[in-house]
Amino acid sequence: MQESYVKYTVENNIGRIEFFTKQHNSLPAKVLSQLAEMIDKAGKDNECKVIILQSGGDKTFCAGASFDELLQIENEEQGLEFFSGFANVINTMRLCPKFIIGRIQGKAIGGGAGLASSCDYCYATVYAEIKLSELAVGIGPFVVGPPVVRKIGTTAAYELAIDSNNFRLAQWAKEKGLYAEIFDTIELMDQSIDKLAATLATSSSEAMREIKKIFWNGTEHWNDLLKERAAISGRLILSDHAKKAISSFKKK
Repeated sequence: MQESYVKYTVENNIGRIEFFTKQHNSLPAKVLSQLAEMIDKAGKDNECKVIILQSGGDKTFCAGASFDELLQIENEEQGLEFFSGFANVINTMRLCPKFIIGRIQGKAIGGGAGLASSCDYCYATVYAEIKLSELAVGIGPFVVGPPVVRKIGTTAAYELAIDSNNFRLAQWAKEKGLYAEIFDTIELMDQSIDKLAATLATSSSEAMREIKKIFWNGTEHWNDLLKERAAISGRLILSDHAKKAISSFKKK
């Protein structure tokens, strides 16, 4: 089984950032840190004009936070530090001056839905169901909430947050605005991603930067907001309820 990784490559002015972990692409602190670092690097790379964000494998885009690391959190400081990893990735995506295309080949759960929502444009397969599972493990979608609400609206996001045990179909996510298009196969999705990325790679970098800045207007307070949200998650994850719920999920 392949070890966890985050890698960044550039070809024909198209940057590609891929992450992978053996636990359904769930994200431990180290991978979150590397992901934020690679997105920042791509944003500053003159050879890169557009970014594709993807994960390894063909089943799950991202299963959210690493349960192993959640169980290791022993105090609020550690909790804040861990959940700030998600906050840092989201804010790095928000502040990146280049469009980020999300390649959502499979299920996006919790933090995975947050990553998809933080992309500027998403293509997905029909298998890319979404779920905000946080309440089911005793916390809530506090850090990922702002990008999810921004993308699909308060009502739809609230629905996901409350019904935390059930997935919503990719078609539902498309209708709510998370996915621009959905495809029956990964191959068809990749063809469309490559076509869009190639077009953007020949577009004006300055114009794209200004467009992104305009459409992310109103999120300037997210540096503080997401840190505050990370503190809430960091506190709640210490409860007996959360520890028992996560342990139960790990046994499934």
